[in-house]
Amino acid sequence: MPFSSDFIIYGIIFIAVLLLVEGVYLTIFGKSISLNSRVNRRLDMLEKGTAREQVLEQLRKEMHQHMNAKGIPLYSLLAEKAQKANIAFTPQQIMMLMGGVSVVAYLGLTMGTSATMGVRLLLGVVMGVGGVFIWINNKAKKRMEMFEEQLPDAVELMVRSLRVGHPFSSAIQIVAKEVPDPLGSEIGVIADESAYGRDVGEALKAMAERLDMQDLRFLAVAVTIQQQSGGNLAEVLDGLAKVIRSRFKLFRRVKAITAEAKWSGTFLSGFPVLAEVMINVIQPGYYDDVKETGAFIPAALVCLGFLIANYFVMRMLTNIKV
Repeated sequence: MPFSSDFIIYGIIFIAVLLLVEGVYLTIFGKSISLNSRVNRRLDMLEKGTAREQVLEQLRKEMHQHMNAKGIPLYSLLAEKAQKANIAFTPQQIMMLMGGVSVVAYLGLTMGTSATMGVRLLLGVVMGVGGVFIWINNKAKKRMEMFEEQLPDAVELMVRSLRVGHPFSSAIQIVAKEVPDPLGSEIGVIADESAYGRDVGEALKAMAERLDMQDLRFLAVAVTIQQQSGGNLAEVLDGLAKVIRSRFKLFRRVKAITAEAKWSGTFLSGFPVLAEVMINVIQPGYYDDVKETGAFIPAALVCLGFLIANYFVMRMLTNIKV
């Protein structure tokens, strides 16, 4: 079987691995774990009759289990992303998932390609581990983007609640009921913790550090200062909401301005690879006259190095700090 056909099958199997991981995740935890759900997961668990203490314990366990497992070899590279994505799988289950999809990928390579056993084993492991890593990374990126989008509205909801006379603890509870995931469940955990005696400012600060989100740090600092020195918290949060929304608009503007450069870099790095695949599909013997020469492998490695360097250079040029 030509190399190009195997290469296409490798891509199909890798995409199938990503879909398999997502399917397993949704099958085990249901649609409530999806960030597209209108009802946040905490409320969904409460509506099903789970006790408030059990819901709090379960959500807190999921929020901290990944960073607590950083001591597992190689898992430390994945722990921070898994924590930001709030993956409900335990670290042990994620490792088992990597092994399971690696086996599935190996079986797919065995049935669909003519590669040697060593190549199939290596590619199976790379697809299993890499597929789970990419899946978690995408989950974390999507969840953090939704946090940034939801936070200004949540803070403004707190402001309206404070202005009609509700205490801040009640404002937190209102946000926990009205806002969908991912922010809804996170704020719900803070509401439950404050009901059991934890300081709200301390809980907000812990959430900001766990998610490594600057806007949440601003919120935690504002609440802590008001608790210690007093003042009109509604006015402070109203100003904070405007600042967060302005920052969010600025991030979006920068993203729009750099989008063309990012796609250009991706296209310039990916097009030669796609061209190579198409040449081998259309005319498999196109490189037969030169691939046996001594300069072919060094030249191919140099081209690959330039493609990789081009991708990272373009990423650096478009990674504007705001």
